Amino acid sequence: MAEGATMEFSGETKTLGDQIANLTLKQAKELSDYLENAYGIKPAAGGAVMMAAPAEGGGGAAAAAEKTEFDVVLTGFGDKKLQVVKVVKDLLGVPLMEAKKMVEAVPATLKQGISKEDANALKTKIEAEGGSIELK
Repeated sequence: MAEGATMEFSGETKTLGDQIANLTLKQAKELSDYLENAYGIKPAAGGAVMMAAPAEGGGGAAAAAEKTEFDVVLTGFGDKKLQVVKVVKDLLGVPLMEAKKMVEAVPATLKQGISKEDANALKTKIEAEGGSIELK
């Protein structure tokens, strides 16, 4: 496309584009799930298209406040590596060697897309054994 050239869009396309751009984070996730389930369409790069910057100022803070899914990332194991390995093994239901590899590979994502309550429960249990956790 040549520089300076303008593109013409139909009214229907503009309306649909505006609706998509104004979706909340929850609505965008729901749309993504629907398109994947109904048509087999998966978002590229984990839904990067749906994560476009908000059209109006202040929308970013609202999206952050609506966060319902968290990733639990082990950032350290302190001086109680064995205890942290054991609790990771028990909480995740993985074999001992896999738990050991996860703990030694800090920072390591232990769980993805879990509720805030579940993430905090996991964090509390691992920190009680000397590990350090970050919720993203």
